[in-house]
Amino acid sequence: MRAASRRESGFTLIELLVVVGIIGVLAAIAVPQFSSRQGKAYDARVKQDARNVATAEEAYYTDNASYYSGDCSTLPGAKISSGVVCNATGGANTFSVQTSHPRASLTCTWSSDGVPNLNCS
Repeated sequence: MRAASRRESGFTLIELLVVVGIIGVLAAIAVPQFSSRQGKAYDARVKQDARNVATAEEAYYTDNASYYSGDCSTLPGAKISSGVVCNATGGANTFSVQTSHPRASLTCTWSSDGVPNLNCS
């Protein structure tokens, strides 16, 4: 008498292809959402660094009776996020700060004599 055929345990090729297809669809939905969130985070960094440097400019003015001009990373008290490009231009009574990031969609300018002080575009 013949022995009943044994069934091997495991997944069929069709089952594996269906799972791979489902994972591919989920990844196609998730990746653009992740990229959008990442861009917003870089925009927030640019805005926050402009505010931080403006505060450091006011502290610098208190100590030196003039505003700082140059790269913000060398401004005492300024904390710049990695990758953010910042430049300050100081005068006798006013200053402006421009911040940007290569992966951000915004460039922000803080102007001490502007209303509002922070403008991002």
